[in-house]
Formats: sequence, C-alpha cells, structure tokens
Amino acid sequence: MRLFAAVLPPPGRQDELGPVVDRLHRLPGADGLRWTSRPGWHLTLAFMGEVDEELLPELRVRLARAAHRTPPFALRLHGGGHFGRRALWAGVAGDLDELRLLAERADAAARRAGVPMEEHRRYQAHLTLARARRDEVDLHPFLAELGTFEGTRWEVGELVLVRSNLPVSGVRGEQPRYERVDGWPLAGSAGRPG
Repeated sequence: MRLFAAVLPPPGRQDELGPVVDRLHRLPGADGLRWTSRPGWHLTLAFMGEVDEELLPELRVRLARAAHRTPPFALRLHGGGHFGRRALWAGVAGDLDELRLLAERADAAARRAGVPMEEHRRYQAHLTLARARRDEVDLHPFLAELGTFEGTRWEVGELVLVRSNLPVSGVRGEQPRYERVDGWPLAGSAGRPG
C-alpha cells in the first residue's frame, strides 16, 4: 500500500483557507492547474511510497514511539509558495522546529521498520494546493493572493499514517483518495531532549 506520515489540519483551519483557494480558482491560468481536494489537505511528514504489508506492524510500533517522544506543538497555515513552476502550496508558521523534528522521527521510523525511503533532504513544511499540468502557468498571481493569508493557530496533537489510493478510472481531474490507517497522540514533554 502507498503510505505517508502526516499532520492533518483540523477542519476549521481548512475552512479558513477555503475562501482563498476559491479565489485562486478564478484567476487566469487556474484551469492549467490540477487542484487538490479539500478532504485530502495534509502536511506530509515522510512519504514512504509502496510499503509491503508485512512491514506495517513494525512501522506502527516505530511511528507510535516517534509520536510518544514528541510534545504537542502549535502551527498555523500562513502565506504560500511554490516548487519550481509545477507545485503551488500554502505555507506553515509556528513551531517549525518541532514539526521538522517530528518529520525526521517519522522518516527514521520508516527506515528502521525496513521501508526503503528516498534520499533524506531538508524538510519543507507545506500543504499542496495545486500542481501545474505544464510549465506555462504563471504562478505569481496565485502567490500574491496567498501571500496575505494568515490562518488561526491550532495545536498539533497527533501523528497520522495515511494511505494514498491513486486514481484508477483515468477520468481527467480525478483526485487521489486518502484513507487514515492509524494515528498516535503526541505525548512528549516540552523541553525534553529528543
């Protein structure tokens, strides 16, 4: 199964971002983007790709341990950015050091459980909103609209394991479906060494 570890913004925080994304849909060039669906909005911590089912029990144990070692922390959706000319995203502000640490722990948990992970690179917190179908889309108007967005703070209290079910129908615009596999409360003590 195709898996990733994530933080899921609460519905109320997604609702704050919704009207901004609705405005983005009306900008010139919006039809050249594949928009992510709101039920699937998430902050990926560690993308694992295809994971053999026999690794799942050990992966669960190790992700639970990572969550147990991490204290709850505050985040908010904030502004936006892009990766090259292909991906448009909403940014994140708040306790980014703790978020990066949780991402590193989730990545390490997967590796230790035997999941072959991609080469480790610096974590960039983001919530993907759209991907360009081609390089010709000018993302600057979208970035200008996102630049003023300031979401309300929430406390991250859970590490979630998510299954990504890729579209199979071939229907243009069909989105992946995300299914929660498991979740673990963050239970570490603030200020405790990681």
